[in-house]
Amino acid sequence: MHIYSGITVFLFSALLAACSSHNEKKQEASAPTLPVIQLTPQDATLDHDYTSSLEAVQNVEVRARVAGYLDKILVDEGQPVHKGQLLFQLNPTEYQVEVDRAQSALESALAEEQSVDVEMGRVKLLVDKNVISPSELKLAKSKMATARSAINGAKAALNKARFHVSLTSIRAPFDGVINRLPFKRGSLIEEGALLTSISDLREMYAYFHVSEKEYLSFIKKRRDPEKTTVREVDLLLADDSPYPYKGKIETTETEFEDNSGTIAFRATFPNPKRTLRHGATGKVRLETDVDNAVLAPQKAVFEVQDKNFVYVVDANNKVKARSFVPSSRVEQLYVVQSGLKPGDRIVYEGIQSLRDDMTIVPKPLPTKNLQALYASAR
Repeated sequence: MHIYSGITVFLFSALLAACSSHNEKKQEASAPTLPVIQLTPQDATLDHDYTSSLEAVQNVEVRARVAGYLDKILVDEGQPVHKGQLLFQLNPTEYQVEVDRAQSALESALAEEQSVDVEMGRVKLLVDKNVISPSELKLAKSKMATARSAINGAKAALNKARFHVSLTSIRAPFDGVINRLPFKRGSLIEEGALLTSISDLREMYAYFHVSEKEYLSFIKKRRDPEKTTVREVDLLLADDSPYPYKGKIETTETEFEDNSGTIAFRATFPNPKRTLRHGATGKVRLETDVDNAVLAPQKAVFEVQDKNFVYVVDANNKVKARSFVPSSRVEQLYVVQSGLKPGDRIVYEGIQSLRDDMTIVPKPLPTKNLQALYASAR
């Protein structure tokens, strides 16, 4: 009886083992074959966008240097102008009166000089004949010096009056574009009043701030003769559309700001179509090289409640969802900050039908495809 019982137990155990083996083979046969990549450190070039303010290379306020009534406005808002072009004309009448008065004073001073000169000649003749004392000649010379001084003063007053007249004609200081015109014809303009501003829009400055770490990285690369292209930057306009012309970083400020720990960079962009305007905003896109970065393909990533996940394949070819934290994104890749490490195997495609603890048949992504994927990050 015991012998038959032992045989029964043995047969039952053998049957269970056979069934288990059959189930495993069946499960393996039904396991999906999916492309898998093994994470390896890669060098990458990241894009960082920095909010920037745009300023014209030249932008000056045009102000009245004398008071007067605005007789003429010879330009319109948004109009291009050339250096020396007449923009505004103030009424010059009262300043012309000053010119006439100064001219009259100069003529009077010249006449006085002639009279003193004749008198000095007569005194000199009498002194030579010992008719009068030599002190009389000294007095005549003193009068001549006074007369010549009066002439110089009259000339200065005349030049000043003429200068005031010239200031009633307000001209463009350089080639540029006229901005807003706050006054209308006939307005009484006070000295120093802002008539408009003018911007030279042929080139534009873009100012943006970077951290001390990024500043040091930029300086090191700029001094590397093999990485001169790091000076070129792109610009995104306010609507996030790309500006078609590349800019160049030309200079930085000399001090970091105490409250933010950042330093200002200045990039210069060509503006042949006058698309960019003074006072506009945009984003400067600056490239930064990262060495030995762990990159996760976008295809391998899915989101759950604002967290990023990938399916990691273990030694038994079972998958497990794992969250990770990206630091940034470049092309079709995430730069991993934490959660994944070199050597991890992750499912590249077909993640929609996966669940934790599923078994798959991993198929390494072809080297050609893998190289093309990582090449997009450089």
